[in-house]
Amino acid sequence: MIQPEQALPRVTYSNIGVDFAPLHDFLDRAIPAFAPGGLRPNRIGGRDDLAGARFSVASPIDRRLNLGDFVDADAGAVARAVDAARAAQGAWGRRPWQERVAALRAVAGEIEKRKYELGIACLIEVGKSRAEAMGEVEETIDLLRYYAGEMEANAGYARDMARAFPSEVTRLTLRPHGVFAVIAPFNFPLALSAGMMTGALLGGNAVVFKPGPRSGLTGAGLIECFEAILPPGVVNMVCGEAAGPLLAQHGGIDGIAFTGSHAVGMELLRAQAARAHMRPVNVEMGGKNPVYVAASADLDIAAEGTMRSAFGLTGQKCSACSVAYVDRAVLPEFLAKLAAKTAALKIGDPRLREIFAGPAIDAAAGARYDVAVVEAARDGRVVAGGTRLSGGIRDFGVYLAPTIVAGLPADHRLNREELFLPFVSVQAMEGLADGIARGNAVDYGLTAGVYARAPGELDYFFENAAAGVLYANRRSGATTGAWPGIQTFCGWKGSGATGKGGLGPWYVPQFMREQSHTSMT
Repeated sequence: MIQPEQALPRVTYSNIGVDFAPLHDFLDRAIPAFAPGGLRPNRIGGRDDLAGARFSVASPIDRRLNLGDFVDADAGAVARAVDAARAAQGAWGRRPWQERVAALRAVAGEIEKRKYELGIACLIEVGKSRAEAMGEVEETIDLLRYYAGEMEANAGYARDMARAFPSEVTRLTLRPHGVFAVIAPFNFPLALSAGMMTGALLGGNAVVFKPGPRSGLTGAGLIECFEAILPPGVVNMVCGEAAGPLLAQHGGIDGIAFTGSHAVGMELLRAQAARAHMRPVNVEMGGKNPVYVAASADLDIAAEGTMRSAFGLTGQKCSACSVAYVDRAVLPEFLAKLAAKTAALKIGDPRLREIFAGPAIDAAAGARYDVAVVEAARDGRVVAGGTRLSGGIRDFGVYLAPTIVAGLPADHRLNREELFLPFVSVQAMEGLADGIARGNAVDYGLTAGVYARAPGELDYFFENAAAGVLYANRRSGATTGAWPGIQTFCGWKGSGATGKGGLGPWYVPQFMREQSHTSMT
């Protein structure tokens, strides 16, 4: 277990002004000492499950670095995991909610004990910067504690109802569904995985967890923390490309929690709707997130916030800023400032303290980037970037220059489709009403930001922007930076399905179903 000798600064996504030198000094020593690799089996019923083909995963930072060997779960392994979860769920679901809250708080404590080890694993596995990786671990700990606190604050979501007449008593309770499949993405392998699992577990469900195909290293670390506290079989882990579809199709699964692409999320929803009865499907399906820069904006803050949201984590966030609508009167000045700030970014090996962003996750991301750059040059103007980066370690990964484009037609696909790349399109707008109308006219509705200082402009933005997470005048990120219990994270339109999001007070109840108990006294 990697532990510092003294308390170190705590990273969040907003504390950009903090002196993190002591943390960096510690990570300078801890990162080289971290040893990935080795066999990471599936975990079923509290035991290793080695049945299945082995596959290796290389770090996106340097494809010569092996993260470990994992086991590709086949239909038999998935069935065993579901059976183990079903066998364990009854006793777990019958435990008083207070005991489940205490258990999940204890899991948060286990993650906190191992937060540097988990943060370094996340950095090496995803290619996150030090700040992004350590911020994610802190978010994970806060997520578990926040959701446990909400369960406690709402007394397990049970309440007495009105009486039809004096001798009749009705009590409303929320009950578990049974077994949830938790299907997680690669980009936030700790926070999103643990958040979905915690929502299901607090609700009395058991879990079969499927990490992203490239995220088994952090997945294995998380499972160890959960298994240190919970009974065997309450959480299980299966890895591999096929495990997600196999879980979604399995008749023993009672609900699905998924974070990923719009296409896959909608496929899950349609498949469940075609069954004999609907199973709950809690999905977060990405975004095409706009920022609006009014003529009244502080352009230095606007350019920095846009740059951080567009290019942090190499643009591989569902909340990344991907289109900037800028008032025509300040467009040239904003573009110059954005380009200057972007040019100063250091893109390279994220194990180093000075690096802002690391590589894209894989070759497929690089191929999408190449296509987008060609289209941008053909149909608009590439203001900055547009090239792959090379030299040194960058020859052994997919390193992409942060790219700014301007002048694309308003209805161009690069203004409408999620790219998951370090790529932002800058569009001229004729005032906030014009920009917001255009930013709303996409299939997504996850986050949006604004920079404006004139009277009434913020009110107009908050009233009219069609997204679940809205930010105004944030230097730390135009459209990114949500934190548990502070900002909720709810996708509107094609970004979600339930109208209730994560990180907030209405997340955990989505993993339960109502039941009223009426009796005569």
